[in-house]
This record gives sequence, structure tokens and C-alpha cells, in this order.
Amino acid sequence: MIFLSVVAFFVAALAAGFIVRWMRSHAAVYGNGMPQRFHFGDVPRLGGAAVLLGLGASWTLGMVQTWQGDPASLGLRAWVGAWLLVLLPSAAGGIAEDMTQRLTVRYRLAFTAASGVLAVALLGLAVPRLDLPWPDMLLANAPWIGFAIALLAVAGLPHAFNIIDGYNGLAGMVALIVCLALAHVALQVGDRALAALLVSTAAATAGFLVWNYPRGMLFAGDGGAYIWGVVIALASVSLVQRNVLVSPWFPLLLLIYPVWETIFSIYRKLVRGVSPGVADALHFHQLIYRRIVRSVFHDDESRRMLMRNNRTSPYLWGFTLLTVVPAVLFWNRTPVLMVFCALFVVSYVAAYLAIVRFKVPTWLRR
Repeated sequence: MIFLSVVAFFVAALAAGFIVRWMRSHAAVYGNGMPQRFHFGDVPRLGGAAVLLGLGASWTLGMVQTWQGDPASLGLRAWVGAWLLVLLPSAAGGIAEDMTQRLTVRYRLAFTAASGVLAVALLGLAVPRLDLPWPDMLLANAPWIGFAIALLAVAGLPHAFNIIDGYNGLAGMVALIVCLALAHVALQVGDRALAALLVSTAAATAGFLVWNYPRGMLFAGDGGAYIWGVVIALASVSLVQRNVLVSPWFPLLLLIYPVWETIFSIYRKLVRGVSPGVADALHFHQLIYRRIVRSVFHDDESRRMLMRNNRTSPYLWGFTLLTVVPAVLFWNRTPVLMVFCALFVVSYVAAYLAIVRFKVPTWLRR
């Protein structure tokens, strides 16, 4: 597992370095007027391609080792190839958008939906239970609902990660933390194969972050967000489906930040009469950038913006850990996990309203 992670890290880091050195020219297609743009200059948005190469090389090597006798006892058999096949439509759609900036929301949704359909068709992916009496009875009598939930997770989570991907190190670090948390619980229940894929994904993400944080020389783009979303969705549903001890609320609490950010964003846009597919600058992380992170005084405006950008992400890393820590501690205790999910939703809404109304405690702005 460690060897595969090292391969994933170095392949991703080297690929990212190549992109930074040789593919900067394509970055000019990203317009200066985009509301989610918080940087100066033209920065390549192909970090997702580097992550894909890193985890692809690692997963393929793991399958080769299994065919040669499986010395590490990981069990990375042909189903890993099916995971790569499921991942490809979303990755291709995201990277195509990063290269051209011409794919509409409809087409990007179609690409991630294709990954969801493949996950259900090739892997038999389904949510088998919610650990609640009535919903579990419904799932038992109508199994198609479990398949539909799995399809929605694979198709929707990539867009949730894309929404929180706004500042250097934000989405990448959230993905890395979530992957390691899922891997930890996978090891607790003896699912070494799933843990190996997740640790390799975390390592490939770390290789990308070398170039992304703090200098912001490379962005993950839609491709990176879609790759993280699909892999984590596959792992989350598979972990619950393959291990009866794991509560289905464990991955939900782990991912409650990007999931609730997406739901809340759709709600506030609909209330304002705006299409949910229209980009804006009113997401939680963007409000933190504007109203909590204080300006950095420096004569160079671009450097000042970069430093403010970098100071935004740690606020959200801490916010993520508030859900990851209890999720890892209580991964098999559904009632406790449900309570923490509810607490997060209440805390998020309260924090959002406080920031909007300029009622942020002074100590947070220091």
C-alpha cells in the first residue's frame, strides 16, 4: 500500500510540474470577468489530469501486483479496472471543460451522470440501508431506490466538490482528509483493497497540492473536482455496501460540508430567482475570503490577493475537521452521526447568516 501511494504521489507531482511548465498557454481561455476568479494571471486548470495520472498509475500497478501473486494481500482485481472505467466520463468531461471553457452545465451533468450509470451497471453499486426502520423497509421492498441513490451520489458529488473548489488548497485538502478518513475505517473493517485505492488517491492529491498550495501555480479545475467526487462517492457507497458494520451516516457526515454547501446554494439561488447552474460569488468560502480574512498589506496587488487566497482555506479545513473527527470516532453509531449532521447544518446556516450580517466575532478576523 505504501509503495502504491509513493508511485501515485510522484507520478501526480511530476505530471503537475510538466503541466505548469509546458501547458500554461491554455489558461488564457479562463475569462477575467468570472465571478469565482480570485487570482491574477493565467494559471493552468489541468491539475485534475495530474491527479488522474497519479491514481491511474497506482491502481494499475496494484492490479498488476495482484495478478503476479498479490504479495501485499490487497486484492486489487479486475473490479479496479471497472472503477477506472466509471471514472473516465466524468474526468474527460471535466478536463474538456478546463481546456475549452465551453461545456454547459447540462453537458457536464451528463458526463457525471454517465459515470453514475456505469457505477450501477458495472459495479452493482447501491445504497443497501439507512439504518432507519421505515426507509430500510422501503429499500428492501424497492431495491431500485438504493441504485437510484447511488447513481445520484456518483453524479452529484463531483459538482459538490466543484462548488467548494475556489481557493488554493481548499477542495484538494478536503478530498485528501476525506480519503484518509474513509481509508481508516476501511482498515478497521478489514477492507484493505478499498483502503489502498483511497490512500493512493490521497497521495495523488498530495502530489497535486505541492504545486497548488501555497503558491497557486496549478488549479484542479473541474477535472480535479469531478475525479475526487466520483472516487469518494464510489468508495463511500462501496464501504457501506460491503461492510455491514459501517453506518451509512458515516460517509454522509464526512461529506456534509460539500453536500450541504451544494443544497444551500441551490436553495438561495432559487429564492433569488436565479438558475442553480449560474455561477456566483456568494458561497461560504467566498464570504470568508471577503469578510473574515483581512487584507494583507503589500504593494504588489497580485501577491496580496495570493496571500489572502491562501489564508482562506485553513478556515474551511478546520470547518471540515469539525465533521471528520466525530465521523471517524463514531463511524458505526448511527444516532450519534445523525446528531452531528444536524449540528453541522444548524452551525453552517448560523455562520453564514452571521457573516452576511457582519456579526462575525472579532477573534475570527485576527
